Amino acid sequence: MKYAWIDTQYRHYPLSALCEVLGVSVNGYRAWKRGGTPGRQRLTDAQLLTLLRTIHAEVKGAYGSPRMTEEVRSRGFPASKARVERLMSANGIRARHKRRYRVTTDSRHKLPVAPNVLNRNFTPAGPNQVFSSDITYIWTDEGWLYLAVTLDLFNREVVGWSVKPRMTADLVSDALTMAWFRRRPAPGALHHSDSGSQYASHEFQRKLGSYSMRCSMSRKGSCWDNAPTESFFNSLKNERVHGARYRTHREAIADLFEYIEVFYKCDS
Repeated sequence: MKYAWIDTQYRHYPLSALCEVLGVSVNGYRAWKRGGTPGRQRLTDAQLLTLLRTIHAEVKGAYGSPRMTEEVRSRGFPASKARVERLMSANGIRARHKRRYRVTTDSRHKLPVAPNVLNRNFTPAGPNQVFSSDITYIWTDEGWLYLAVTLDLFNREVVGWSVKPRMTADLVSDALTMAWFRRRPAPGALHHSDSGSQYASHEFQRKLGSYSMRCSMSRKGSCWDNAPTESFFNSLKNERVHGARYRTHREAIADLFEYIEVFYKCDS
C-alpha cells in the first residue's frame, strides 16, 4: 500500500516529495491517515473524469478500469467500476497495449534439467523458502535489454534482479546473488525456473550449489509452472513498459529500478 509506505518515511523526507514519487496526492494521504474516508463525497462525471485523467498521467497509462477504480477509492472518493469504465471508454483513456514478442527460453540444449520439485505449489509456509526466477525482454532504441528477476513466493516480492544487453548465464546468476545476499535463505531453500540454457548452465548450477539451494525446473512448454513470475512480468509490461519509448539502455534501467524498488513494492 503506497500510503502505508509513505507513513513510514515522511519523518525523514518531505511529505510532498514522497507523494510525488508515488503518484498520489497529499490530500489522499491525509484522508487515508484519517481512515480513508474524507467525507466520501461523490464526484460529478466532470470531476471524476478530471481525476481519471490525472491518475492516468501519473501512472503513465498503466491502469485499466479495475485498478483505476481501486486508485480512485484509495483517494477517498466512491466510484463503481462500471462508472469508471464508462468514463474511460467514452474519453479514450486506455491502458497501454503490448508490443513485439521475443523468445527468452532456449530449451534446445544438452545440459542436465532438474525435476519440477515445486509442482505449482506457489504458497510456501514462510519467507525465504521458495524463490522463482525468469527472464523477460525490454526494447530500447539502443537494442534489446534482458531482465531477470527472482521472487520470494511467500509474498511475491522481487528480492533479486539483473539487467544486461545479452541473455547469458551471468544475467540470472547476478539476480540470484542479489536475492541471496538480501535474504540469506537457510540451506535447502528451493529455487524454481524454466529449463532454459541460462538456468541449466554450469555457472548457474554452481552458484545454486554454493548457496546450498535446491533446484526445480518447469516442464518444457508449460508457462503455468512459473505463473507468479509470469504475472509479475505482465504487471511490469502493462504498467510501465508498454507504450514507453526508451532511447537508451540507461534510461530503461532507471525506469525498471523505479518500478521494481519503489512502485511495485509499495503497490503490492
